[in-house]
Amino acid sequence: MAGPQQGYRTPLSRARGLGASHHGVGHFIGQRASAVALLFLLLWGVWSALKLAPLGYEGAVAWLHAPLHMAPLALLIAVGFYHARLGVQVVIEDYVHQPLLKTGGLLLNTFVCYGAAALGVLSVLKVAFSVTGVA
Repeated sequence: MAGPQQGYRTPLSRARGLGASHHGVGHFIGQRASAVALLFLLLWGVWSALKLAPLGYEGAVAWLHAPLHMAPLALLIAVGFYHARLGVQVVIEDYVHQPLLKTGGLLLNTFVCYGAAALGVLSVLKVAFSVTGVA
């Protein structure tokens, strides 16, 4: 028989504190919320691309100067890379079993996705706040 304190505990109290510690819930909600946001942002993005196609470079730059166009484009980039990071993270956690490769893959995934998102958003801001007509 186990020690006196072990014998009086219920199976539920012995199991508390073991397991995933509820970190999966935030990940799950983040994936679903970003997927819903991407649904609307991608519809806007496709509509905008079709509208911009005949305008050429100057027309696209002029279009991007409007805050109502710049903000959704920056959001599309940021939310898209956030959603991609979450998805690739799940794949790495599920299919990479060596601890060193798993940790390296997760770090690389985070750095690449956040770096690409920052580069994309900064590029949109650079074009949006650039002065037209200056060579």
